[in-house]
Amino acid sequence: MSLEEQFAQAQLDSKNLPERPDNMTLLKIYALFKQGSAGDASGDRPGMTDFVGRAKFDAWAALQGTSLDQAKQQYIDLIEGLK
Repeated sequence: MSLEEQFAQAQLDSKNLPERPDNMTLLKIYALFKQGSAGDASGDRPGMTDFVGRAKFDAWAALQGTSLDQAKQQYIDLIEGLK
């Protein structure tokens, strides 16, 4: 199975986890997914009143410089660990 296929399967698996991960893990899942699919964070950082959007953007921006393949593999590993 190629990395792309594993990444796609992990996306499907993430929707059927046995229990809901905590917020920090959810942020990590989001950031790894964004980094693996879109690359480094782009756009403006959300404003002070958008707490969720700001946290998501910051988690994604923290992965700047991580290659697409590295982020995809880390995402796959994280989802496998949560299953």
